[in-house]
Amino acid sequence: MTGSPSAAEFVIGRGKVVQADDDAPAGHLGTYRARDGSSGAPLHVDLDGPHATLIVGKRGYGKSYTLGVLAEALARADGVAPVVADPMGVFPTLGEPSEGEPVPAEVIDDPRITATTLDPRSWCALLDLSPESGAGGLVWQAAQDASTLADMRANVEATDAPGVDRRAAVNHLDLADSWGIFDPEGMDAAELGSGAVTVVDVSGLDAAPMNAVVRGIGEALYRARVNEEIARLPWYMIDEAHTFFQGVGEAALETILTRGRAPGVSLVLATQRPSAVSEVAVSQSDIVVSHRLTSEEDLAALEAAQPTYMSSSLGERLPTSPGEVIVIDDATETVHSANVRRRDTPHGGDSPNASDVTVDADDGRSAADDD
Repeated sequence: MTGSPSAAEFVIGRGKVVQADDDAPAGHLGTYRARDGSSGAPLHVDLDGPHATLIVGKRGYGKSYTLGVLAEALARADGVAPVVADPMGVFPTLGEPSEGEPVPAEVIDDPRITATTLDPRSWCALLDLSPESGAGGLVWQAAQDASTLADMRANVEATDAPGVDRRAAVNHLDLADSWGIFDPEGMDAAELGSGAVTVVDVSGLDAAPMNAVVRGIGEALYRARVNEEIARLPWYMIDEAHTFFQGVGEAALETILTRGRAPGVSLVLATQRPSAVSEVAVSQSDIVVSHRLTSEEDLAALEAAQPTYMSSSLGERLPTSPGEVIVIDDATETVHSANVRRRDTPHGGDSPNASDVTVDADDGRSAADDD
């Protein structure tokens, strides 16, 4: 059991008292925080069953750090397939040497997906084409009949559709090709379904291709479990999740949120703007981990879905310092104050400071410029 409790205690998300000899996987998240701020008993989170988890907090208070802690725990657990979509390029450090038990990790810094990863509807949404339009109908049909982007283009050109529709469809497919993310040898669910944590670095992509990769991974993991093509239970973790609720990634994420439990697909969304994710993301989350929030909009988004078992308002319970969280657990209908543990791998999300830069007084260049 990853991060096994040392005595009988609740594990967040499990809904029962867990004994020390329980071999169901659980991850060490941190420690309970007493009223005086001191640390108490270890805090664990369930990794055995599927969950929808929301991690929120304003910039600089540890949201991405907490996601990294959870990723480390999942990488060390049996029976799960953790995947991190990284739009900021801060999680490749999971692959660096760790303190204590190794963290198996694979970093993909040039993500490619196969054309078949997206279904016909997703292709139309990605290219901003109505399925009922002439060009949209051609792309829809091509996505059904072809397995590569080149074959989709050839499929469109071979039709007897009006020239204006064919040209529009081809132009949109050429745009998708220019993104450089579609490859017949691209990532598939079998590759993503390994026991190591797979970090998919999408930080170098523009919004549309970034959304395409995030949506493609979500659809691939969900379909693979529905079709029983992979054995491990996927945990799909997404930083800056609000970015993907404003693009074509949203549909795949909401599918996992509303239908992922049955096939065993978990989703972890981390965001500094809970008001910018869908209401479904907030309401369907059975575990909420909240760092400090100060925006009225963001507080209102969480309080709109505040569970009835909370005796005080969420705003009154929110922590004030980095690394402090409150954890709302639907399985046990409890709310816990906690401190997130230190990461075992380096954290890549720290902000640079001007005071750390050494400048050559002669020419104003930093020392790094001479490397």
